[in-house]
Amino acid sequence: MTSKTSSLRNPPAVAVAVILFAIAVITYWDASRMTARATYGMSANAASYFVALLFVALALGHLVSAFRPAELEDEPTDWKAVGWIAIALSGLIGAIWLGGGFILGSTLLFAFTARAFGRRALPVDLCLGAIIAVLIFLMFNKLLTLALPLGPLERLF
Repeated sequence: MTSKTSSLRNPPAVAVAVILFAIAVITYWDASRMTARATYGMSANAASYFVALLFVALALGHLVSAFRPAELEDEPTDWKAVGWIAIALSGLIGAIWLGGGFILGSTLLFAFTARAFGRRALPVDLCLGAIIAVLIFLMFNKLLTLALPLGPLERLF
């Protein structure tokens, strides 16, 4: 009698899953220690609990993929795309740190990430990113009453 055992196919996926579980635990712990509560609507700790749940779901997905047989060939790393993602994240962090605000940072993040995925229409992506960033800012700031980093554009609202 042969028993089918699952073997580990992707050790890096297990490492990422462990890291994601750790981030979920830290996020959950941080949400449980928040003292500011909203008098109406959803408070910041509810959003943090939701983010922790998403991290758990991502970790479980990585664990499942770690034990699945490899169906695709390993592709070489596209370091140019990795570089664009690094520029995108640096743009977000830099824009917020230098006082440019959430909208500018998110616009840069969107446009440079689109470039990392191979899109070559930077002006169009900047416009799309700005529209999406404004909508997200308004949703968080006005609907959920959560403060996002303010810059010159955010002060218009």
